[in-house]
Amino acid sequence: MAEAERIIGTPDTPDAAGDGQERPDADQEQAPQERPRGKRRVAVLFAVAAFAYLLDLVSKMIVVAELEHQEPIEIVGDWLRFVAIRNAGAAFGFGEAFTVLFTVIAAAVIVVIARLARKLYSVPWAIALGMLLGGALGNLTDRIFRSPGVFEGAVVDFIAPKHFAVFNLADSAIVCGGILIVILSFRGLDPDGTVHKD
Repeated sequence: MAEAERIIGTPDTPDAAGDGQERPDADQEQAPQERPRGKRRVAVLFAVAAFAYLLDLVSKMIVVAELEHQEPIEIVGDWLRFVAIRNAGAAFGFGEAFTVLFTVIAAAVIVVIARLARKLYSVPWAIALGMLLGGALGNLTDRIFRSPGVFEGAVVDFIAPKHFAVFNLADSAIVCGGILIVILSFRGLDPDGTVHKD
């Protein structure tokens, strides 16, 4: 619980005066306005998210128009193929019986990222969260608008490596964003730009 509160954070509060004396009113007014960590990186987050989302959306439109009900296209022999499938489960085809649950989880991820954006001062974290947001939005769009119905839609997958599950660009963005978050956490870098050592 303490770790989650440290990452998500609470509204910034000015540091208490070390000498125990009351500061002048002018200093009290200026202290909350200081931003030692620089600019927020929300624009980077949304730029990365928009790029990932649009790339996923366009790729799925092309796949549905050109590949669905067609023979697979070999990209690197039989090691990598493009084949259109509809996936009602989670990433890489897991849990097809829980489509609505995965839709709710994707929506929850988007809400959590929106909360983190309030205290986002780190470019690497902005990139990581942007990839997560773009990927979540990409698959959530399929869940809402594709058949068989709202919140139960099947996601379009098409990247098929040999001996591996079929996935899409949204899945790739989510995985890459997750890996980057793990790396940043191990290095002790927080979303607010501070570095901590356990």
